[in-house]
Amino acid sequence: MPASTDDARVARVIARFELLTREDVPRLGEIYTDDALFKDPFNEVEGLAAVQAVFAHMFDALDEPRFVVQDAVVQGDQCLLTWDFLFRFKRYRYELQKVRGASHLRFAADGRIALHRDYWDAAEELYEKLPAIGALMRWLKRRASR
Repeated sequence: MPASTDDARVARVIARFELLTREDVPRLGEIYTDDALFKDPFNEVEGLAAVQAVFAHMFDALDEPRFVVQDAVVQGDQCLLTWDFLFRFKRYRYELQKVRGASHLRFAADGRIALHRDYWDAAEELYEKLPAIGALMRWLKRRASR
């Protein structure tokens, strides 16, 4: 079930994330501050241009990337979103992939995102799905669980 919220800031962010296209990347300043901080398992950047570059790279590297927000919890100027990220690998042309994760957002006084921190398990959600490295990751996971 898609997330819903009465908080206008969060509703705007969810709508933007779920409908995000390559053409929207230059307009991310509508939801991110000029000095926004962004961190995920692959990136740690500061500033709107750097955040835009992360999203632009996503569209360069993947086919059909999209977010489906599942839940939203809001307290004051902070929000936690849980989401599914759906995409296809460009290089490998596999079936639709899904990464499950969460985002911690902190809003500035003007309602835009000042801090965006994504949490997801790159090993389980991404590396295990790749040829060669996936087999190694699955083997390591089995060995570690013994």
